Amino acid sequence: MSSPDPQVRAARNHTTPAGGRRPVVAVTGAATGVGALLTERLAASEEIKQVVAVDERRGECDAAEWHILDVRDPAIAEKLRGADVVVHLALDLDLGSDAAARTAYNVRGTQTVLTAAAAAGVHRVVLCTSAMVYGALPDNELPLSEDAELRATAEATGVGDLLEIERLARRAPRAHPGLNVTVVRPAILVGGTDTALTRYFESPRLLVVAGSRPAWQFCHVEDLCSALEYAVLEKVDGELAVGCDGWLEQEEVEELSGIRRMELPSAVALGAAARLHRIGLTPSPAGDLAYTMYPWVVSGSRLHDAGWRAQWTNEEVLAELLAEVTGRHTVAGRRLGRKDATAAGAAGATVALLGAAAVVRRARKARRR
Repeated sequence: MSSPDPQVRAARNHTTPAGGRRPVVAVTGAATGVGALLTERLAASEEIKQVVAVDERRGECDAAEWHILDVRDPAIAEKLRGADVVVHLALDLDLGSDAAARTAYNVRGTQTVLTAAAAAGVHRVVLCTSAMVYGALPDNELPLSEDAELRATAEATGVGDLLEIERLARRAPRAHPGLNVTVVRPAILVGGTDTALTRYFESPRLLVVAGSRPAWQFCHVEDLCSALEYAVLEKVDGELAVGCDGWLEQEEVEELSGIRRMELPSAVALGAAARLHRIGLTPSPAGDLAYTMYPWVVSGSRLHDAGWRAQWTNEEVLAELLAEVTGRHTVAGRRLGRKDATAAGAAGATVALLGAAAVVRRARKARRR
């Protein structure tokens, strides 16, 4: 399925800064991922006066003013002086990162950036978390409003860090009067990303937990960048959810992807996922599985009311995701080499999940004797 032409997308989401003043914008995590895309986008915009790029290494955008440092370094305050807006995107959500080190980086980095921005006279900070903070629960409304209670727990990869960042965002205006904090919460992010949810589509079968009610909503990185630009230009503020319009049911995902399901009872799937993660066979904790079981679709009403529109559909983003993961092979969240994947196959995926759990049970029984 073809996606909208980039120039058409840019024209549809054309924005102008509030009051006509061109802001100086600092972007942390500017060398890679979403940060690199946003830096390029803002540097090319006539509505932006200057982009200040902050990262531990230099990126490829020559139009930005680069500062090479760790966002946890208090010296960042001096680098932010003169900026009107800071977009903080220096987060570690890598599945392979040590959990304690990841939390220390994410939370301390956000604390430092918020404090430094206030000290430097910055009037707005834009943070990016995830719609995962709403939690994936069977009684969630479809869709959720931005004001819905954040009911997630820290059981899924990185979600505990994101919840703490949300708490820091709420406290910051009280601790630093005059500082405006906007939080952007994307749905499943696609476009050069690697998460437990994108790896779901690398499996030979789509794991479906019996009795669950999945609802799939995606967010392309280009749409996330345009939403972040809206926040930068003060077109909208507060807590913002961003994603494609609507959602896909599990049956639609299976039809569009051509990947058949592997259905397991809840106790078996959750129990096996927990044990496999505990013994280090898979990178994803059992909490990640909830986001494939229950809905956490967002309405994006605040951005819509401000005139923003997603330029990608769920069908288009899913097609791009499937193209990206072609040739990758994952079983229970763990990447396999080509040789291993060939040996695994569809039946092997089931055996790997249930067989590994059986091995753990036998080992435990042996220890008890």
